[in-house]
Amino acid sequence: MTGIHPAWLPAEAFRAVGSRRVAVHGDGELVDTIRAEVASAGSPSSSSPDLALSIAATPGSLGDEGFALARSDGVTTVVADAPAGLLYGFFHVVRLGEAAFNADRPVEEHRPALRRRMVEHWDNVHVNPVMGQVERGYAGGSLFWERGALRADLRRVRDYARLLASCGINAVAVNNVNVHATEAHLLTDRLGEVAAIAAELRPYGIRVHLSVNFASPIMLGGLATADPLDPSVREWWAATTSRVYETIPDFGGYVVKADSEGQPGPFAYGRSHADGANMLADALAPHGGVVHWRAFVYNHRQDWRDRSTDRARAAYDHFAPLDGQFHDNAILQVKHGPIDFQTREPVSPVIAAMPGTRLAVELQATQEYTGQQRHVCYLAPMWSEMLRFRLHADDGPAVAAIAESGGLVAVSNVGDDPFWTGHPLAQANLYAFGRLAWAPDADPLAILDEWIGLTFPAAPPQLRQTLRAMMDDSWHTYEKYTAPLGVGFMVRPGHHYGPDVDGYEYTSWGTYHFADRDGVGVDRTRATGTGFTGQYPQPWADVYESLDQCPDELLLFFHHVPYGHVLRSGSTVIQHIYDTHFDGADEAARIRDSWSVVGHLVDPGVDARVRERLDEQVRSAEEWRDQINTYFFRKSGVPDAKNRRIY
Repeated sequence: MTGIHPAWLPAEAFRAVGSRRVAVHGDGELVDTIRAEVASAGSPSSSSPDLALSIAATPGSLGDEGFALARSDGVTTVVADAPAGLLYGFFHVVRLGEAAFNADRPVEEHRPALRRRMVEHWDNVHVNPVMGQVERGYAGGSLFWERGALRADLRRVRDYARLLASCGINAVAVNNVNVHATEAHLLTDRLGEVAAIAAELRPYGIRVHLSVNFASPIMLGGLATADPLDPSVREWWAATTSRVYETIPDFGGYVVKADSEGQPGPFAYGRSHADGANMLADALAPHGGVVHWRAFVYNHRQDWRDRSTDRARAAYDHFAPLDGQFHDNAILQVKHGPIDFQTREPVSPVIAAMPGTRLAVELQATQEYTGQQRHVCYLAPMWSEMLRFRLHADDGPAVAAIAESGGLVAVSNVGDDPFWTGHPLAQANLYAFGRLAWAPDADPLAILDEWIGLTFPAAPPQLRQTLRAMMDDSWHTYEKYTAPLGVGFMVRPGHHYGPDVDGYEYTSWGTYHFADRDGVGVDRTRATGTGFTGQYPQPWADVYESLDQCPDELLLFFHHVPYGHVLRSGSTVIQHIYDTHFDGADEAARIRDSWSVVGHLVDPGVDARVRERLDEQVRSAEEWRDQINTYFFRKSGVPDAKNRRIY
């Protein structure tokens, strides 16, 4: 579309395919999509092709989404058992570019590691007076709705589906998990809007999911109750779900946020979350659908004086006792950390605690706590570290393996902004999510190189190297100038942008750091604290319990320590705070300086937007540096050993 940045699929990215003769064999909507892509790339159809893509005559072991790639006798071949696999194989050839045609290669089989790879939109139909049209969105308005109605022109949704499929994403939840009154009607009298979105996603193999309000039988059905064990409630959900599938036959299922931050749920009726999830699972089961039931349940009206209540404990305390009680098509969706998408958190112990339950792991591509797409913060290294983490022991399953049947979910960072993600460089996070959801063991730096190569295909080496240097370690840079040593938050309440060290310290949200004149951090030990460390299996229960063994980067998440406590790095806590905040702000300035040398090598619109965002990042990093350092200097009375300016 005119005026819309092509992201990682510019026409130049298809040059290698477009300059070859291509044959596509197979039938169906997705195969037709491949033919359209080949034609758009400029490839002539040929019976003597350089590239042959085909559905296997006899399905083998590749599954619905896998493919095999090989090259011999001057022909590159992609074979799949099903159309979706052929589509993913085609985009893999696009990623390889000339490398797909340069030399013979033996047969390589590619299959996604996780069954469901979903992007979750927090879009509202109406502009919410508090959260806007896209809750925690930093890239403009909704791709789907405008001024309270479905967009008249949905061509950009088709372009979005193309981007998602090209990196391996196969599901989209279209609306906010906080389902307000208007959005609740998407399940019933406004279902046609969801069907129209599904029609744009379908040609790229993407199934639509819908967030629903647990109290829908009351809000929409006129019932007096939403009790999940009430027969009339169960009948209402079954009939409503059948109508959904009559309208959208390939509908994926529901997403539910219940008993969380004011959303209704089964607790109102003395029922468990398994009762609630299983009711919806039963309604979906005849149609092959699933319910994603979010485990983000905690007391958001906590008394800040009460140090025994710990928000980090909440998901485990609520859900671990229910292991084995959820139906097979009920997927418990667990945030990757125990709090809320912070820059640094330990992996949630819930992921290790429920072997009898299908789990999906949820992460956040939208940068709510990582710079809100005003800061460069490439998140793939964080996600990779989490997906590879082994909660039980070195020989236990990694997080990605535990989530294999449930999937990986990312809160979307996309809006109607011309650059899709506000900050052009934030596109890399969406791309990396898809690639890691397909192959969790992929190298984040290699994924970054892929994204750079696709997005800037004509870029000289200087630009590619500069982007690599700017982005590869940008998560750690952001971490350095924000909340230290895993303590989290310290952001301005409400919108969550910029520093406010005590902003949440005396509120009901359970996000405290407990800094005083002597020390800082949250005591979550079994010996003297909230006991949260006991939710982990060994060896991590003892590693996190121990001051000597706890990783420095998580120290203040698990322990309250004096400012003079010596870290494993050899620095004291207070000096570490000073050093990292000065260093982080300096690194942000160097990132901006690096771009100033190469910005002229890209489209002027991209250059202008990146420069604007980098200016804001430097300003914000300096504000973080000065507020954090000043706060802790005034609390502790300990001067900076390097005698730098602190206010």
